Amino acid sequence: MDIVFIEDLRIETVIGIYDWERRIRQVVALDIEMRFDNTRPAASDRIEDTLDYKAVSKRLIAFVEAAEFQLVETLAERCAAIVLDEFDVQHVRLRLAKPGAVTGSRSVGVQIERERGEAHAAIHVRQ
Repeated sequence: MDIVFIEDLRIETVIGIYDWERRIRQVVALDIEMRFDNTRPAASDRIEDTLDYKAVSKRLIAFVEAAEFQLVETLAERCAAIVLDEFDVQHVRLRLAKPGAVTGSRSVGVQIERERGEAHAAIHVRQ
């Protein structure tokens, strides 16, 4: 299966457990790999046949900008659920990084992999 990816999608959001984090917006960075069969769009050369990474990006930007989660784990799960529920994707690998969150490191975060139909992907997101 082919991979469509989005790398280093940077979005400002409210994220964190400390009081000071709840009062500011911080940048999170998403790396997303989505399994998608690219043979049809390659043959047709039509955007309608492909996994539109711009549409995926716009949807995640809108969601993350409006979100106010405490944990990066929760935000990562919700983003993966959006990709699986709203786009023609069977599997997603999502890395969510919080740059500068720990002194001395470039970033920290989580990486998850989810399949369509998994219990984790069943989290329905409406926002």
